[in-house]
Amino acid sequence: MRNAIEFELTGDYALFTDPLTKMGGEKLSYHVPTYQALKGIVESIYWKPTILIVVDEIRVMNPIRMESKGVRPIEYGGGNTLANYTYLRDVRYQVKAHFIFNPHRPDLDYDRNENKHHNIMKRSLKAGGRRDIFLGTRECQGYVEPCTFGEGEGYYDGYGQLSFGTMVHGINYPDETGRDEMAVRLWNPVMEDGVIRFMRPDDCMHVRKIQDMNMKHFDATNVETAEELLGKLGGK
Repeated sequence: MRNAIEFELTGDYALFTDPLTKMGGEKLSYHVPTYQALKGIVESIYWKPTILIVVDEIRVMNPIRMESKGVRPIEYGGGNTLANYTYLRDVRYQVKAHFIFNPHRPDLDYDRNENKHHNIMKRSLKAGGRRDIFLGTRECQGYVEPCTFGEGEGYYDGYGQLSFGTMVHGINYPDETGRDEMAVRLWNPVMEDGVIRFMRPDDCMHVRKIQDMNMKHFDATNVETAEELLGKLGGK
């Protein structure tokens, strides 16, 4: 696929929080990463407002295991409280994603250089990302490195179908939809032999508005072109 990257994502723990458990303070992880979490990880590897990240597939390589921990989170009113968080343990995934140019940002047409964005993204992946990688939450450090999607033995190879019920797919932001609102998307993922093929955000039927929101302003004064960025990297 054009402008695609494939990488392995690993970490000792992950917490892709089920939002139903957030308000009670006893956080519980989904069994697999959400589209939005993986999109954020790819954006930590490389992102600019000129492009939109599209996550295509994830392959679950290790068995899905969970572990509960007693933690002392900070309360909004000050002080600490006691809670149990249930994390995914020893996670390893293969991820395939690509980028397209953001059709809702015609103001950034001058930065639409496909080859250079792709080359910078691949170089950033090889370096482990341009920003820290988190697996759902900040205390869960993640690591990325290039791989070939589908290579190697996965725990769920030949397992058949496994459904995870209704999950959050992701969040719609104004600069990605052209609408002045934030909305949440839901879907029902199914894993086939360890692989989940993600529905495109535009194809999600279950969408609920959260709040009004305006698009962030970008122009030549606060965005570097791919050529300028490549020049800072020494043209390598």
